[in-house]
Amino acid sequence: MRVLSVVGNRPQFIKSAPLSVALRDKGIDEVVLHTGQHWDPEMSQIFFDELGIPEPAHRLDLRTSDAGAMTPPIREVIEAERPDWVLVFGDTNSTLAGAHAAGEEVPVAHVEAGLRSFDLSMPEERNRIEVDRLSALLFCPDERSAAQLEREGVTGRRLVVGDVMADATRIFEPVAQRLELPYTQPYTVLTIHRQSNTEPERLLAIVDAVNTIDRHFVFPVHPRTRHALEANGLLLGANVEAVEPLGYLEMLALVTHAETVVTDSGGLQKEAYWLRVPCVTLRKNTEWVDTVTAGANQLVEPGNLVDALRSTRFPADAPPLYGEGFSAEQIAEALYP
Repeated sequence: MRVLSVVGNRPQFIKSAPLSVALRDKGIDEVVLHTGQHWDPEMSQIFFDELGIPEPAHRLDLRTSDAGAMTPPIREVIEAERPDWVLVFGDTNSTLAGAHAAGEEVPVAHVEAGLRSFDLSMPEERNRIEVDRLSALLFCPDERSAAQLEREGVTGRRLVVGDVMADATRIFEPVAQRLELPYTQPYTVLTIHRQSNTEPERLLAIVDAVNTIDRHFVFPVHPRTRHALEANGLLLGANVEAVEPLGYLEMLALVTHAETVVTDSGGLQKEAYWLRVPCVTLRKNTEWVDTVTAGANQLVEPGNLVDALRSTRFPADAPPLYGEGFSAEQIAEALYP
């Protein structure tokens, strides 16, 4: 039995780590394909090194996020490896390319299925919808996402398994807790990487808001964001400590000890929740709506960031969300019962 796991960016590396272990424990042959959507070593190779993910058997090294460019070479690998399943994660263009490449010959299993922000201007939202329609097996993080698939008439088999990122947080948090970080506390974690937030006018509003806030930010700068800052001549204030992208364990440790997280990342919204750190999300919507409903996460515009940071708290009665950290075993069992 063989599964081809298609990964290409930071969140997918994290999601695939506990699942690789579960597949191996079940005696399943996993072949990993790295599309090269993230090719910077700090955004890519470091995760294979830290998390123990099997080294990719296939590295496309395309250095592009164009799904159309990824699809033919992924199809060539599928034809050569002849897997029983093509496994795709999340909502990136690598996810879409993997689903397209499988075609009708190999069934697709989608990890993190059924999520919706209901904002079709986001490429991630369009990817989610299309990949769900192409998938034979849909692994949903909660009942809400499974119900959404039913409402849309998605025909694949749905299973609510929780979130594999919760598995990763459960497994690696004790390791991260032991790391010594060089950042002066207290601090707020800042991450910005979505395309919409790196457009010049929007990024200027974010930088202006952050620069005027009387608190210390630690800002691991995504390559896309760094390029946008430099291209538009935007300068960060003295209260912002810009650092290179961090490995997963360092980032987990950084969030663990933070006062607050300010982000546009879906993954960090969840990690902050599981680590019981309040979150402010610089987006108009989120696919992780339950974190907002629970009162642990706020959706804000840059102009409202100051007020949001003053009021943010992590609620003492926040309920468990997205499983208990044992999703990978359920996925492996469903793939090969």
